[in-house]
Amino acid sequence: MTTVSEFKPGLEGVPVTLSSISYVDGQKGILEYRGIGIEQLANQSTFLETSYLLIWGKLPTKDELVEFEHEIRYHRRIKYRIRDMMKCFPETGHPMDALQTSAAALGLFYSRRALDNPEYIREAVVRLIAKIPTMVAAFQLMRKGNDPVQPRDDLDYSANFLYMLNEREPDPIAARVFDICLTLHAEHTINASTFSAMVTASTLTDPYAVVASAVGTLAGPLHGGANEEVLTMLEEIGSVENVGPYVDHLIATKSKIMGFGHRVYKVKDPRATILQELGEQLFEKFGHDEYYEIALELERVVADRLGQKGIYPNVDFYSGLVYRKLNIPSDLFTPIFAIARVSGWLAHWKEQLTKNRIFRPTQIYTGSHNETYIPIHERNCAINLEGETL
Repeated sequence: MTTVSEFKPGLEGVPVTLSSISYVDGQKGILEYRGIGIEQLANQSTFLETSYLLIWGKLPTKDELVEFEHEIRYHRRIKYRIRDMMKCFPETGHPMDALQTSAAALGLFYSRRALDNPEYIREAVVRLIAKIPTMVAAFQLMRKGNDPVQPRDDLDYSANFLYMLNEREPDPIAARVFDICLTLHAEHTINASTFSAMVTASTLTDPYAVVASAVGTLAGPLHGGANEEVLTMLEEIGSVENVGPYVDHLIATKSKIMGFGHRVYKVKDPRATILQELGEQLFEKFGHDEYYEIALELERVVADRLGQKGIYPNVDFYSGLVYRKLNIPSDLFTPIFAIARVSGWLAHWKEQLTKNRIFRPTQIYTGSHNETYIPIHERNCAINLEGETL
């Protein structure tokens, strides 16, 4: 029998699966996809090649990568009925809610659950990786009253998304930086949204429901929404001189400093280091960002105040500044996280299918026993806040 002393809130540190997809060493700041360091992949790979690596467990040959990229290009467009459905979404709705609904709707059109069929699995992988960016960009334009921009087959994955979003072909440096951002966000072991995907997958539902479940989990500010909050924080601080008092106030009130700290990393997140470098490349090419100096001072002050507790920048801290320089609206930061993380979710979905057992954790009951049912006419009357009998 499980005892209260064995209870781990949030399943912290409790292994829930055996996986060969990614590896993190939080003490040394190491992140690997299938054994390859994230720094190598960021410098030498592309997002689609990395996606292939994550999902199929090996780097593709040249022919395999060309075929995969061709399939993605072919499936970028979305059904007009999905597009018409999205036009009915409220303009004030959050893009993550639009994405979750749209991802789930894909299952209506591709609902065959042939989970033992490699061809079906590949088709699902291709459709989700190809169509999710199209839906994100389409909602962004439609909520402003515009028709969505059709994908361009002559543009690669990242350049095409920026084109659909801004209605103009992006600078090659911007497209490459964005592609690296997707690679950095593609996978990160058993985080909350990946665990949500695995639990949903374990029921043997379709992969579109798996991704929709994960998107809903990613939408929370404690998981995918933090980079949006980082920019708000930098705006509130306003100047380098205000950083110290601002941090001291947050520490005194035991408030969270957005973009800092991680459940796993006790040093600076390796992805944050790469994102900082990407930001500097963009600033050199397209002009400085006024909030970057505030961010640098904030990192220095937090390290001074809280470094001994292992609190350093995580992946969210610099990503918002990078996306801001790419002219991406702040409420699209988390949907872009989802565009990238779809590859990781699908890798875990595919892995889950090979050794599936439905998740059914237990609990430690803390309620009472042997209570007596009281007929409704014998119960005490409820009293409202004004003291009147209801």
